[in-house]
Amino acid sequence: MTIIITGTSSGIGFALAEYFGKKGHKVYGLSRKHTESQYFRSIPTDVTDNHAIQNAIAEVLKTETRIDVLINNAGMGMVGAVEDSTKEDILKLFSLNLAGPVQMMSAVLPTMREHKFGKIINVSSIGSEMGLPFRGFYSASKSALDKVTEAMRYEVYPWNIEVCSLHLGDIKTNIADNRVIAKVSQPYKNVFDKVYALMNSHVDEGTEPLEVAEYIEKLLGKNKWKAHYYFGKFGQKIGVPLKWILPQGTYENLMKKYNKLDKN
Repeated sequence: MTIIITGTSSGIGFALAEYFGKKGHKVYGLSRKHTESQYFRSIPTDVTDNHAIQNAIAEVLKTETRIDVLINNAGMGMVGAVEDSTKEDILKLFSLNLAGPVQMMSAVLPTMREHKFGKIINVSSIGSEMGLPFRGFYSASKSALDKVTEAMRYEVYPWNIEVCSLHLGDIKTNIADNRVIAKVSQPYKNVFDKVYALMNSHVDEGTEPLEVAEYIEKLLGKNKWKAHYYFGKFGQKIGVPLKWILPQGTYENLMKKYNKLDKN
């Protein structure tokens, strides 16, 4: 298969690109900076720049007759209180986490329609299913992508194109290096420091990127997809059904306890 993966300079994206390249697939990695690998071809691309995206897809199609799979992995984290977040940071986040994947999908859909085949995975987060403290805008950006994914499933159905959201829990990567961190105002400082330390510990104890690659490989082997798939530690995945099963107050109390939140 011909596979395009975004955000391949490090972390999950790099692991995915190397994994599928080693399996014999033709893999093209799109990220801002060139990445050296014997297993995939790196095409430097800013996925918030539609012109750069169009050029990258044209470059792929110079060699390949079709694009079978797009994995929209590029994204960024953002932490901070809602009150402390700036318009500039919010727009930057949504440009990469929402507009970027949409532009990537728009670029590959013409060739997928032509061949009446294609599979698109939008890498989302378990956090998209709930508003997480000090990650409200990150949750919102991924939730917005989920809704776009759901809509697109109907729109591209006539051409045998499958689209899904893959909700990941914490993965052991250097994601902390790519987070936007809002300037923390004094009222939030103590509680933010506790939640941020907990957040980083969850990443340190997270799932290995290789396990994500193996899961996606199994997913690509399926003919028909559901709209949503969840992958990660059980303690994180269970939060999704609990939100709908438990009374709202009970669920919120569990989340407060999980995040070690107390009243001042």
